[in-house]
Amino acid sequence: MKSGKVNYHSVHSIDEAIALHQTHEGNAKYMAGGQSLMPMMCLRLIFSEEVIDVSKISDLKKSFSMKGRFFIGAAVTHAMIEDGKVADPTKGYLQYVAQGIAYRGIRNKGTIGGSIVNADPAADWPTALLALGATVIIKNHANEIETPMGEFQCGLMQTSLKETDLVKGVLVPELSNEAKWSYVKFCHKVGEFAHSIAAIVIDPELGLFNAALGAAGDKPVLLPRLSKYLMSANIKNTDLDKELNGLLESDLLENTFHLSSSYEFNLHRSIIKKAVMEALKK
Repeated sequence: MKSGKVNYHSVHSIDEAIALHQTHEGNAKYMAGGQSLMPMMCLRLIFSEEVIDVSKISDLKKSFSMKGRFFIGAAVTHAMIEDGKVADPTKGYLQYVAQGIAYRGIRNKGTIGGSIVNADPAADWPTALLALGATVIIKNHANEIETPMGEFQCGLMQTSLKETDLVKGVLVPELSNEAKWSYVKFCHKVGEFAHSIAAIVIDPELGLFNAALGAAGDKPVLLPRLSKYLMSANIKNTDLDKELNGLLESDLLENTFHLSSSYEFNLHRSIIKKAVMEALKK
C-alpha cells in the first residue's frame, strides 16, 4: 500500500518546526528517520496531511555531557550510536542495544527520538532507556520539560506529548566504573521486533538498581521486587535461581496479563533470569 497524498516540509530549527506544526492544527506529523512513520502511513494506521522533516535540525543531532548526565539528540541515529560516533557514557550499554536493532538499513535512518515517540513496547529503546533511568527532554512553544522515561510512555504507542510538542533528546546517566548491565531479548528471527526484552542496570555509586521488562504488555515496566533485590550486596549465586523464581512470580503476575502457566509468562521469566545472570557476571 501507499500513503495518501501528503505535503512535505523541511525545517532547520526546533522553533520553526513547532510553529509550522501549530499552523496545521493537528494535521501534521514530525519525521526524523521515517522508519516507523512511513510504513504506518502506508498501512493507513496513521493519517496526516502534512509531514515536517526535522532530520536537518542541528540541535537534534548534538550529544554532550552536562552535570553528570549525557544528552543525546532525538535525531541521532541508531547507527551513529552503534559506530561510536556518539560517545557512550554507559560503559557500552547504549552501543550494545543499538547494534541489535532491526537491520543495518533501518539503523542508518532510524533515530532514538523516533523510537521512543513511536512508543512500541516491543522496540528496543523504550525498555533500554527505562532501565537506565533516562529522562526525555520535550520542547514546546514556550518551555523545555524534563520527563522521566517511566512517565513519558503512557501505553501502547501513547506518550505524554501534547499536540505540537517535539522531543529534543534524552538525558542518560554517566555510569561509574562499578556499573554492571545486561540487555537480553528474544526474537524468532534476526531483525524482527522482540517477543521479550529484559534490561538490567546496576550502579551502586549512582544508586541505580533497575530491572525492566519490555514486549510483555502495553508499555515497558520496571520490576519492583527484582530491582530491590539487585540492591543486595550479598547475592549468592547458589540460591539465585530459587530466589529469582519467587521474585519474578510476583513481579510478572502484577505487571503483565499472563497466567503463570502460559508460554509468555515462562518466556519472560527465562529472559529476565538470563539477563540477571549476565549482569552479575560482569
